[in-house]
Amino acid sequence: MGRFIALVIMLIPVFIAGYGIKLMRDSFFQISNISFIPLAFEFILGLVLFIAGVAFIGGFIFYRDKKNGKISPKFTKKKPES
Repeated sequence: MGRFIALVIMLIPVFIAGYGIKLMRDSFFQISNISFIPLAFEFILGLVLFIAGVAFIGGFIFYRDKKNGKISPKFTKKKPES
């Protein structure tokens, strides 16, 4: 049950990134989805949503791999010697 909940939580940023791509594509072809926002702002909103979704997924994968010890040593924090 825990893995299913984790999958559902990971689908939220995927949908956010997908909606961002849709907003960028529609503003590129001059189709306004949000009637009171100019197309340039709609494109910027889509870009922000896309970057936020991809960054969340990338951060999750990085954190999981770091926890499992599967990342390069240059990404691990060095403990200060006292």
